[in-house]
Amino acid sequence: MNWLAPDSKFMRAWSNLVDGVWINILMLVTSIPLITIGAALTAGHDACRRSIEGEGKGVTANYFKSFKANFIKATLLWMPFLVALIALVWSWIVLQITPLLIIKFALTILWLIGFEWVFALQARFENTVAGTLKNAFIFGISHIAMTVALVIVDAVFVTLLVASWFYMPGGLFLLVILGYGTMLMLHIPVTERVFKPYLID
Repeated sequence: MNWLAPDSKFMRAWSNLVDGVWINILMLVTSIPLITIGAALTAGHDACRRSIEGEGKGVTANYFKSFKANFIKATLLWMPFLVALIALVWSWIVLQITPLLIIKFALTILWLIGFEWVFALQARFENTVAGTLKNAFIFGISHIAMTVALVIVDAVFVTLLVASWFYMPGGLFLLVILGYGTMLMLHIPVTERVFKPYLID
């Protein structure tokens, strides 16, 4: 098969990469107020999935349709994660108390488990805010291997950002442009595999 053919694996991968970069740019722009990060993450998940599956009228239209539809619930889901994140960062920097290490590790792990699933669930299923929040931890713990895979993808990206900041600042711009949108393209096959038994055909 011609690797430049529209349906070749190379061209599909290239198309997904381009869409991931554009989704990342949309996420960056719509996350500027910080309070909208939850809606941006939800829209990013939805737009990436639809891009991979060839659904909707286009990446931008899919993104903003999801951003608008999920704004309230996604924002309500984001607020506790934001507050918890600030508290955790503060505790790791300020509370240098050895007996608290186990508690800080446990709470950080719980935060990661919930964060990896909550916005993917919001993008995929209709539920209450409390129901989505609860299900994020149920999915995250009951599918711990998949959760670890998602965390590894994000950890690699964060590690590259930090390494670039210290050792190769010139590459930082490229990483920011590629950004979390392209990471979500890698998330989708994992989350969709888990969600498949719960989807109504």
